[in-house]
Amino acid sequence: MQPSRPATARQTDIGRLLLTCPDRSGIVAAVSTFLTRAGANIISLDQHSTEPEGGTFLQRTVFHLPGLTAAALELEREFAALAAEFDIDYRFTEAAKPKRVAIMASTADHCLLDLLWRNRRGELDMTVVMVIANHPELAEQVRSFNVPFVYIPATRDTRAEAEQRQLELLTGNVDLVVLARYMQIVTPEFLDAIGCPLINIHHSFLPAFIGANTYRRARERGVKLIGATAHYVTADLDEGPIIEQDVVRVDHTHTVEDLVRLGADVERAVLSRAVLWHCQDRILRHDNETVIF
Repeated sequence: MQPSRPATARQTDIGRLLLTCPDRSGIVAAVSTFLTRAGANIISLDQHSTEPEGGTFLQRTVFHLPGLTAAALELEREFAALAAEFDIDYRFTEAAKPKRVAIMASTADHCLLDLLWRNRRGELDMTVVMVIANHPELAEQVRSFNVPFVYIPATRDTRAEAEQRQLELLTGNVDLVVLARYMQIVTPEFLDAIGCPLINIHHSFLPAFIGANTYRRARERGVKLIGATAHYVTADLDEGPIIEQDVVRVDHTHTVEDLVRLGADVERAVLSRAVLWHCQDRILRHDNETVIF
């Protein structure tokens, strides 16, 4: 297993508070007062209300509190009274504790290896617990990153058995699952059982160019933009809350191979940003949207 990196001085005793609640006056003041009385110094505070009146209020607060790890449980317990008063849905996290992440893949290597490479360089604050793939081809490349590779064959006919095995490995062991071009549909039953968010990446040709030979069909239509979308996975296929998107411009001189290469580039960039923001607790979900601070 990939070893966890030690907390840096910059991360030590840094906490994050993410909250969502019905908007009303006094929320910011109440939360700030609570943290101040707890001995915390607020480093940054970002907020958003969906409507001027009667909307939903979302906030991300980063604070420094000496001895945070020891004080964390008591801090959450004491915040519960304030949360009840304002009907707040909230969570505290510690910056020094990286998210435990599993990556699922098939045969495409570009997103998977990019995440492993960025993480090894320290660009993604996470611990990769394992890679699960439904094909064995990427095993040696993954092991070079000192990350366990688990091969679980999965097809339409064996999906139930494969997902049960995946759940045995993942449930309770990870904070996030990333689908790095994992070319299997994830069932609602899997989503209900996994107990953590999933992030998926796909090209932004949907729904115009679904199915096989996507880039060839796009080239034949003379597309002018190649794009990618990273989103949270829900039971509605490819319709979960969007985290990040990007595009690159192409023209008539680009071949199908050029489109594939450019598409892989933008997929890598979009997925890595989405994973980074999630691991930094920058994303709050509201209905089928995301607010990213």
